[in-house]
Amino acid sequence: MLKSKTFVKKTRSGGVLKIVREHYLRDDIQCGSGLCEECGARAGQEEQPPPAVLSDHPHTSSDLCPRPHYVLPDTNVVLHQIDILEDPAIQNVVILQTVLQEVRHRSAPVYKRIKDVINNPEKHFYTFTNEHHKDTYIEQEQGESANDRNDRAIRIAVKWYNEHLKKSQINTVQLQVILITNDRKNKERAAEDGLVAFTCDEYIKSLAGNPELVDRLACISDASNEIECGRLIFAEHLPLSRVQQGIKSSHYFQGTFRANRDNYLEATVWIHGEEGENREILIQGLKNLNRAVHEDVVAVELLPKEKWVAPSAVVLQDEGQVEDEEEEEKEGLLKNVTTKNFSKPTGKVVGIIKRNWRSYCGMISKSQIKESTRHLFTPADRRIPRIRIETRQSSALEKQRIIVVIDGWPRNSRYPNGHFVRSLGNAGDKETETEVLLLEHDVPHQPFSQAVLSFLPKMPWLITEQDMKERMDLRHLHICSVDPPGCTDIDDALHCRELENGNLEVGVHIADVSHFIRPGNALDQESANRGTTVYLCEKRIDMVPELLSSNLCSLRSNVERFAFSCIWEMTWNAEILHTMFTKSVINSKASLTYAEAQMRIDDDSMNDEITMGLRRLNKLAKILKKKRIDNGALTLSSPEVRFHIDSETHDPIDLQTKELKETNSMVEEFMLLANISVAQKIYEEFSECALLRKHPAPPPSNYDILVKAAKSKNLEIKTDSAKALADSLDKAEVPGSPYLNTLLRILTTRCMMQAVYFCSGMDTDFHHFGLASPIYTHFTSPIRRYSDVIVHRLLAVAINADSTYPDIMDKHKQQALCNNLNYRHKMAQYSQRASVAFHTQLFFRNKGLVDEVGYILFVKKNAIVVLIPKFGLEGTVFFEEKGKQSPKLHYNEEIPSLTVEGTSFNMFDKVTVTITLDASNIQHQKIRMALVEPMIPGVSVPRKSSLQNIAVEPVVKKVKLS
Repeated sequence: MLKSKTFVKKTRSGGVLKIVREHYLRDDIQCGSGLCEECGARAGQEEQPPPAVLSDHPHTSSDLCPRPHYVLPDTNVVLHQIDILEDPAIQNVVILQTVLQEVRHRSAPVYKRIKDVINNPEKHFYTFTNEHHKDTYIEQEQGESANDRNDRAIRIAVKWYNEHLKKSQINTVQLQVILITNDRKNKERAAEDGLVAFTCDEYIKSLAGNPELVDRLACISDASNEIECGRLIFAEHLPLSRVQQGIKSSHYFQGTFRANRDNYLEATVWIHGEEGENREILIQGLKNLNRAVHEDVVAVELLPKEKWVAPSAVVLQDEGQVEDEEEEEKEGLLKNVTTKNFSKPTGKVVGIIKRNWRSYCGMISKSQIKESTRHLFTPADRRIPRIRIETRQSSALEKQRIIVVIDGWPRNSRYPNGHFVRSLGNAGDKETETEVLLLEHDVPHQPFSQAVLSFLPKMPWLITEQDMKERMDLRHLHICSVDPPGCTDIDDALHCRELENGNLEVGVHIADVSHFIRPGNALDQESANRGTTVYLCEKRIDMVPELLSSNLCSLRSNVERFAFSCIWEMTWNAEILHTMFTKSVINSKASLTYAEAQMRIDDDSMNDEITMGLRRLNKLAKILKKKRIDNGALTLSSPEVRFHIDSETHDPIDLQTKELKETNSMVEEFMLLANISVAQKIYEEFSECALLRKHPAPPPSNYDILVKAAKSKNLEIKTDSAKALADSLDKAEVPGSPYLNTLLRILTTRCMMQAVYFCSGMDTDFHHFGLASPIYTHFTSPIRRYSDVIVHRLLAVAINADSTYPDIMDKHKQQALCNNLNYRHKMAQYSQRASVAFHTQLFFRNKGLVDEVGYILFVKKNAIVVLIPKFGLEGTVFFEEKGKQSPKLHYNEEIPSLTVEGTSFNMFDKVTVTITLDASNIQHQKIRMALVEPMIPGVSVPRKSSLQNIAVEPVVKKVKLS
């Protein structure tokens, strides 16, 4: 059958276009049931009949419906109860085409999840294309809303299923299809039509054999009952139409809500599309936050200028349920520390434009009320509020890490409502905590699927004669790699030799990953989604399968490998005379660590080709680095630690800062040079679609804390340009304080903006502030960064070594890819820091009290933040404790400094602290620091420090701003 729909559409030029859409209807679409004789007979006539999806042994365990049955959920049940549908206990479900289309339109993440469930053969989920079946397709009636039409289509499909199965099944089996809907009107109309319909709550609670499913029910609140349920705490969110109107008239502002990690009563909203200084609006106080959750897109109204406040200098964390009086006391504490001189634009949340809720890892805080099923869940991420959940498993879950989802946030509740999803394991276990940090930072870490692995080369893999014809043969060169110890994913290798004309040939050879990952296939899509390899303390989450990352792409020594080579002819003064890019075949002669390479350079008795090449590279690198720094490139610092892990227990047994050698800088200089050379080439060839990397200059206000800190030590830091900043950092020294300059550089890193990927056709500012380079990209690490794979493809097209494809030439798709890469890169950094923090806690777990010398990095109103250089560790020393009399505190915001009982604390002051692990909160275990020196009666820990008068000369990582 053919139905057609005709309508007219106005074109951009003002004309009218007649559009006819044809809609085909069929009568041979199968119902999917293994018990259906009619569909089974029809399928048997086909050459390759599709298998029955719905089981011939369906559910019988429901108290409400003891007969064998299939269930058919409506759209809202799929959207809100996806956790239930994913549970292994729920099987034999019919998903209508109507429902699937609506879910796809309303929620991409839920659509992906339901598609994954449908594709799982063990779940017996069947997609019925009701919109193309002649007996179930309906047209929208006059005056009928699209939602009502879809509800009617769902009821008609349920009715058809029951009639179809009744006349076609074996008589002894009284099979039926049950509608699951939470829509009261839809359920009533289903009953009028003689259909069996239940709410999701009713049906799940009737499954006597699966009581654990009740905990996974999403809590759907009824807004109309909020006033009856208790006192309202929050203002009502404005409807979207009014919000949009207000944004157009600039009465409201749209932005991303970012909660403060250290202060649950404060947040900032980053305004979308605004230029200039005031791109952030400060939000303070529970009522002004108005139920916004970290990363939500919100509408904000600015308060009158006389109500603007400064960001709080108080470190304030929500330690549990608090009474209203205590809440008001804490909000008062915030306002007491603000001054007009430092006030910022301040506002309140008036509406929610888009919720960006996700699954949250954390732990249950069991209710003190006996037999209560309502408990508070404390998320691992301190920026997320506690969530109220209902569960009967609280005793079993009390010491476990669990996953919870937010369902809603009523106006009369201090906490949002949510439901339990699943348990991850015991809190504190390494495997559980690693899983938590990966989930919390949205790091894709599932094993590679068979679809992805199917695109890997078949082993054994060999280089063919045809390969050699298409590539430059560089196997004779004395190429070597220099990497950290234990590195198996070797991206890059180098060589340097003297030419007959007296100049030098320098080569950077990069793993040719793009040869193995072709555009658009499953392997490429998975790599693009992962975006980057994630390095944790104990494990590595690869961007590409191990066969590529540690074998075929890794430039290991004494094996032939495909490479993409960037080769320069240089003078001995590091001036580039000629640049060549080529696909190549190399055979690395040595895989060295930084220490081994340094030893070769320093050992005068070694004069082999590899060592001579390293010495030349090292000399050139020093010249290149001086040129960069003279141009204004920044050299910043950040503590980085390395753990020594016990081979049996896998616990950290030693912790030390990484030592950097000249060879670290040598490799870095040539990687930077290769990235700049490639950036120039791909932009020259593809001005609209080159994938580049930029580092924006920080706004002047970012430097406030740095300038104040330097001024407190009678030093001047100029921030007019990168060159001025670099020069003033070089001059910033105080006699007797050798570590002060490093501290200033560490603080400078905190002032910097994030470097980001972007598409050249979508931006005009290409400058890389940290490197003082007008153009830059990433080319040198394609095994662990997908950005580099794209850059390799662009470069290959530019030198006629490969063909182009549509997506790489589409600047909008290229920018969307860059956005994902920036997100994945940021999440990888955060997860790596979380892994270091967790292993630091493991290290101090059995150490008891440890005294160490540290330096004050930040001064707060009620605390100081101390950096321990020996361990690269930061911690907070509080001067106020709950239940104890507070010492006299005076905070000077302008310097900044804190006076405690007459003793003054300034940024960069040297102190001695005692370090211990506070495991009283099993989820948020903390490294606690207490002051040892200077001694303050009633505040300092009365301990004799073993480190008095011992100078600490720490090794600090130089931050790569690339």
